[in-house]
Amino acid sequence: MTSTVTRPGPPGSPEPPPAPGGRGGIAGLLELPGNGIRAIVRSAATTPGRLSVIAIGLVLLSLVAGVFGTLAAQDKKDTINGLIDHREPLAAAAQQVYRALSDADATAASSFLSIGTEPLPMRQRYERDIAEAGAALAKAASDSSGVGEAAEQINILSRELPVYTGLIETARTYNRQGFPVGASYLREASELMRSKILPAAQELYRTDTDRLAAEQDDATGFPWLATALVLALLAALIVTQVHLTRKTNRLLNVGLVVATVSVVVALLWGAAALIVQSSLVGSGEDDGSHQVDVLVRARIAALQARANETLTLVARGDGAAYEKDFTDLAGQLGGTDGQGGLLGEARGLAAGGAAADKVDAAIQAASAWFKAHGQVRKQDDDGSYQDAVDTAIRDDLKDGAAAAFLRLDENLVAAINVGRQEFLDDTRGADRALTLLAPGIAVLALIAAAGAALGIRERLREYR
Repeated sequence: MTSTVTRPGPPGSPEPPPAPGGRGGIAGLLELPGNGIRAIVRSAATTPGRLSVIAIGLVLLSLVAGVFGTLAAQDKKDTINGLIDHREPLAAAAQQVYRALSDADATAASSFLSIGTEPLPMRQRYERDIAEAGAALAKAASDSSGVGEAAEQINILSRELPVYTGLIETARTYNRQGFPVGASYLREASELMRSKILPAAQELYRTDTDRLAAEQDDATGFPWLATALVLALLAALIVTQVHLTRKTNRLLNVGLVVATVSVVVALLWGAAALIVQSSLVGSGEDDGSHQVDVLVRARIAALQARANETLTLVARGDGAAYEKDFTDLAGQLGGTDGQGGLLGEARGLAAGGAAADKVDAAIQAASAWFKAHGQVRKQDDDGSYQDAVDTAIRDDLKDGAAAAFLRLDENLVAAINVGRQEFLDDTRGADRALTLLAPGIAVLALIAAAGAALGIRERLREYR
């Protein structure tokens, strides 16, 4: 049996390559990561190693908490600015579509009760309502992409509104010529308005109002994740300082104290700003948008009831269905005395506020209107048709239905404007409460990271 003997080379000759599979070969290379991890673990077992790990952890936690806190603060501010600049104006546009169409229907019906040529003020009011509805509809349509429910209602309105105006023009043409068929076209137009157009406008308004409320809820939501990270950072800094005090017998570490103060300032500043901001957004919802919503629904109910009042007279004895609708809407608006319904709810919301006087005046006007309506029905039922028409549409009669309705409408408009201004004032105040909060949190987070790094660095120097 022959054996091979490997002789060492002369001095200075290179070492032969390791045999495949040996400790210095591929297996050795694969062990390098494990060796690195073991080296890190061995280093962390020493006091300087532990301090280094603590420093890295504090810096990373400071930066992560700063990023999430900054993003949360900026998101709040962006949401509030969106409420002011975008969402509330679009909800107001949807409300304007609903209101203008209701008023157009009521005005068109009233104009048919006038003897002879249609009064110019009524004609102008109707045309203004249609123009305002068209402009508001275009504004509302600009934000309907991606919202299927809103887009569907806008399509209905865009399709049916020209049909309605065409029927009204046909009714006017026949009415000017003295043909009774004009009243039939008016009733057909009003039926289209009530069965398709107004329900679509109401649904569009509800959709935009719900989106406004959802964004207000987002603006008042609590940033749980960012808060948890900041509290975790504060706890880590305190624990680190306690640990160092026990190890070094030194009470204070300047860098860590600066980092802790920075986190405390960020926490207190953020808490105060968010409390004020949330309170103001909530106030803007209660005293502003919610109150406006109730008043808008009250005004639309009044406009629809007014259309039914006049259509009952246009029908000349065949208006029982319109009178029933008037009664239902009057109950929804405020009851027989104007004290309940939507007006009663609005009075409760406005109590002690800037709109309280306007709401009280609207309730008084509603009560006067319902009383005048009773007179209109009595005169019509007794055969005094022209007297009933005069009581219904002549706004120069102090105790007439028209004058009382106009007072009701004017006070509702004034109360709505007050509510919208309350919303804007409170929401702008919420925006101001967040001024510089996002960049402030970012700067304080960087100070905390630098303070933690420098504070641990001073301790590490003692081991050199």
